[in-house]
Amino acid sequence: MKGRTSVWCNTFLTHWRPIRQPLSRLESNQDSAVFLQFSVFLGIIFFLELTAGVLAFVFKDWIKDQLKFFINNNIRAYRDDIDLQNLIDFTQDYWECCGAFGPEDWNLNIYFNCTDTNLSREKCGVPFSCCTKDPAEDVINTQCGYDIRAKGDNEQKMFIYTKGCVPQFEKWLQENLTVVAGIFIGIALLQIFGICLAQNLLSDIEAVRESCLFT
Repeated sequence: MKGRTSVWCNTFLTHWRPIRQPLSRLESNQDSAVFLQFSVFLGIIFFLELTAGVLAFVFKDWIKDQLKFFINNNIRAYRDDIDLQNLIDFTQDYWECCGAFGPEDWNLNIYFNCTDTNLSREKCGVPFSCCTKDPAEDVINTQCGYDIRAKGDNEQKMFIYTKGCVPQFEKWLQENLTVVAGIFIGIALLQIFGICLAQNLLSDIEAVRESCLFT
């Protein structure tokens, strides 16, 4: 029995790359530490994700306010940064929305507000990304939002999106809750599998180390 154990140890040590060299207590301890650190790292990430999910559910109103604050700050700087401008246009076009909670949020921008001191041609307007799409038009009309907020609500609905991006995002989450939950559950299961695998490898290394040291 002792001879069989020695043969098995030699075969294991020969074919396992991390401990291909003659096994010593220091080397096996290093291998064990690597798997232990890996499992602890995955555990910490999993715990942080779980905590973030719980906090997001508990403080959803606070998160909504922060999202509104973030979007409104970006609206103020719409013409100051071309990358930010493209991001806002993409968001409004994709979600079919305008502003954080509606077109009136564009009063925060110095070029689109309706104040008497505003001399911009875009006064009382919205960016073209707020405009509803006409399938018959091949070229985007970048002036479609000019003066639109000076008109009545019913007329605005004919030309621009009147729903805000925050409500539209909430609506998308509700409609795709199963998909979103499935993605997060899948990621969590992969992390749990990684933790279990690392712990099993750690146990195997310890078992082989003890077996080889005492044969």
